[in-house]
Amino acid sequence: MRPAGWVAAAVSLAACLTSCTSAREASPEPATLAGYYAQHLDWQPCDAGFQCAQLTVPFDYARPDGPRFTLPVIKLPAADPAQRIGALVINPGGPGGSGVQYALGARLEFPAAILDRFDIVGFDPRGAGASQPALNCMSGPQLDTFFATDDEPSDAAQLAHLIAESKLFDAQCERNSAALLPYVGTQNAARDLDVLRSALGESRLTYLGKSYGTYLGSWYAELFPHRVRALVLDGAVDPDASSLQATIAQAAGFQGAFGSFAAWCLASPGCPLGPGRTVAAAEAKAEGLIARANSVPLASHLRDGQVADGAMLLYGVADALYSRSFWPILRTALASAFTGDGTGLLVLANQLYGRMPNGTYSTLANAVTAVDCLDRPWPRSLAAWQSAATTAERAAPLFGAALVWGSLACAYWPVPAYPLPRIRAAGAPPILVVGTLRDPATPYRWAQALAGDLSSGVLLGWNGDGHTAYGEGSACVDTIVNNYLINLAVPRSGTVCQH
Repeated sequence: MRPAGWVAAAVSLAACLTSCTSAREASPEPATLAGYYAQHLDWQPCDAGFQCAQLTVPFDYARPDGPRFTLPVIKLPAADPAQRIGALVINPGGPGGSGVQYALGARLEFPAAILDRFDIVGFDPRGAGASQPALNCMSGPQLDTFFATDDEPSDAAQLAHLIAESKLFDAQCERNSAALLPYVGTQNAARDLDVLRSALGESRLTYLGKSYGTYLGSWYAELFPHRVRALVLDGAVDPDASSLQATIAQAAGFQGAFGSFAAWCLASPGCPLGPGRTVAAAEAKAEGLIARANSVPLASHLRDGQVADGAMLLYGVADALYSRSFWPILRTALASAFTGDGTGLLVLANQLYGRMPNGTYSTLANAVTAVDCLDRPWPRSLAAWQSAATTAERAAPLFGAALVWGSLACAYWPVPAYPLPRIRAAGAPPILVVGTLRDPATPYRWAQALAGDLSSGVLLGWNGDGHTAYGEGSACVDTIVNNYLINLAVPRSGTVCQH
């Protein structure tokens, strides 16, 4: 598996991105930091009551007169202008998830109480989505090969192949997007967020970030603590964790989530992981399926050249663990896989990285690696990866080694990484950190750690399954988050919603 744990599920809505990136008024491009902050968004009607505009930000904030990104921005105006509080900026995760796509689902994602009081604003981050320019690493067929590479090497030849594919990905990124690679990190994206706040006419930021979006929000609070109104960081990432430590913790999160799925499956007749098995035996049966498919891939009825090997099957399992609503789909896909048909798991795997039926990929496939490799240091020594893979496999037999080796491109990344940050956001008002107890991708202990790190962090937990909590079925969580966004009311830190 590639470092996909911070990927929030994409909102599956058709979007007219052409209209969302409508032409701006002819005006001189900013050449100073003050010029960027003085931008006025030229809102144009674009899709079913939404308005669209473009925001300009510099590649390098130390050189504001240099190259620029143009970022698409979309807004659903508050339904009750008389009660309007301001703009709520949202980010779905990633790194590289489309905030435009996420905002287009606002009427399904948010209750009337929020839609009445806030403009819902999304944007595509630098280098991703409909950002111009955008990262361009590998072609669709190249990415098919990259993702299908066995991430659980059992001999020197398999490891050599994995290393070669990782280096090829890096080389392609450097060849096609060298000018962008040093500037797509989260620190710069947080500065973009502040330019957007100013362009929206907001004196302070109200923000909801999910998954990787919590890391973006944490960086914003660190850089601009006195410009925070309210931040909801849901499905929290721990900024203090080293890269491989975080990967091992994430693998354990996926393993635990699979255990919850397996217990649910085994409790009903006809479970393909049964019958009569324990959760541990069910996990071992799934491991055997993955291992066999790495040697002899399963059949696929997609007829698009993709191979249903073990790596792809594991992606499919991981994708379905992001939401409990996908558990019945995973059960059906596994039942087919045990009869030799990997199509269902392959469809789920394609969803994880935004592979389209025509074989092209969204920019997410490139952005996840480009941002992760830049945002924190990764070991350059292969021995460190081997040791981490062994540790991860013990902690998470199904996901551990694959998740570690799946990040190997970062060992050879052509751009130096940022040092590990120390984020405290001293001086910020209360920041609400939300965590799900059995979250596969962002373990609950990360929410605990982030809430403890932030000088004003307030922890809210949910005793639930799946990735992120707000809007996922807990009336308790939703009520507390809505009250915080609207009234700035904070719960007692450490509160855990049971339903």
